[in-house]
Amino acid sequence: QVQLVESGGGLVQPGGSLRLSCVGFGSIFRVLDMGWYRQAPGRQRELVASIINAGTTNYADSVKGRFTISRDNAKNTMYLQMNSLKPEDTAVYYCKVRAAVPSIKGELDYWGQGTQVTVSS
Repeated sequence: QVQLVESGGGLVQPGGSLRLSCVGFGSIFRVLDMGWYRQAPGRQRELVASIINAGTTNYADSVKGRFTISRDNAKNTMYLQMNSLKPEDTAVYYCKVRAAVPSIKGELDYWGQGTQVTVSS
């Protein structure tokens, strides 16, 4: 069974930084892509940043130049470095891994439980 565990959220002042971590447990046949999403109260969950196996990254326009997604395969960990945080970055942040599953000849998305990020003075 695959489990993703996020950490690193918290309360930070505008302009501050946080680094989120997402550790994966369990066996995955093949990771297709992974990413960070966020959901603010009353809003839909949105993609923040993603990274595919080739290392190509993609960012939402609202976080470009401020956030950086990375991974450490040896530690089964994905990171989201968030700098120059703004109040509008306040949300619950989730990590997601999309994996190939041969037994169903398809793909599955695995989600973490979420970590709260609050940007406020």
